[in-house]
Amino acid sequence: MTANALSARLNRRPILVAPGVYDGLTALIAERAGFEALYVSGAGNAYTRLGRPDVGLLSMSEIVGTVALIRDRVGAHLIVDADTGYGNAVNVERTVRLLERAGADAIQIEDQDFPKRCGHLDDKTLIPPLEMAGKIKAAVDARQSSRTLIIARTDAVAGEGVDRAIARAACYREAGADILFVEAPRRRDELARIAARLGKTAPLMANMVEGGKTPVLPASELDALGFSVVIFPGGIVRALAKTAEDFYASLRKHGSTDAFRARMFDFEALNRLIGTPEMLARGKRYAGVESPTRRGRVND
Repeated sequence: MTANALSARLNRRPILVAPGVYDGLTALIAERAGFEALYVSGAGNAYTRLGRPDVGLLSMSEIVGTVALIRDRVGAHLIVDADTGYGNAVNVERTVRLLERAGADAIQIEDQDFPKRCGHLDDKTLIPPLEMAGKIKAAVDARQSSRTLIIARTDAVAGEGVDRAIARAACYREAGADILFVEAPRRRDELARIAARLGKTAPLMANMVEGGKTPVLPASELDALGFSVVIFPGGIVRALAKTAEDFYASLRKHGSTDAFRARMFDFEALNRLIGTPEMLARGKRYAGVESPTRRGRVND
């Protein structure tokens, strides 16, 4: 898969479904399940790397490093959550340059003020629309390739209402955003209003959070409303966290993994999944290969 196809893919139906990932393993499994695009979730990284909530604790360098590791493992399009861009417009420039270099195909920046928090938590604060427009313009100017897409997210629904959120998104589109993302509408009719007002101006992204503020709709219904991409950013972490809780409880109870074995990969199966046999075989190809310099000395 090539990065230059993402913008074209967003203009085709059906809707693009991008599951959340947070490391090379989840990215590999998601890609093998058939997904064309993956969402590198800031929340997912906070949950797994820090064991803490999504309240702006992760640094830009941590996300850049994660993206680089994921890109080394998979070829799928990577949509990256860059929070607020980690500062003002000048910080945004650097964030975009580094994420693009690391392998991001689309970079998402939101209009929250500090301290930022998950879009489905309460009491978010926002920067002024024109300040955010400046950050979007900085992001667009900083990218090396127009194939790297800039996503403008607004969190204005909670504090300012849907209509103000739509107006903010339109402002960010004028500043150069390639994709618009109005976070955390509370009802289906609000999703429909967002799509009706903004859908002809740019591809739209929807966010499905299990137990969050937005009703979780199937991709087909979001497609019918007019959305181009839907993300499920934290679903894998919630699934794995529940599995881990059950696993550790079973191990504590039984003193063995036997009772849980049907829900696990065994050693051989996991190695097949991550490609251990292929990597070992590649290693053997290079074993004992002499450099040209040394070969010449031997021949002498």
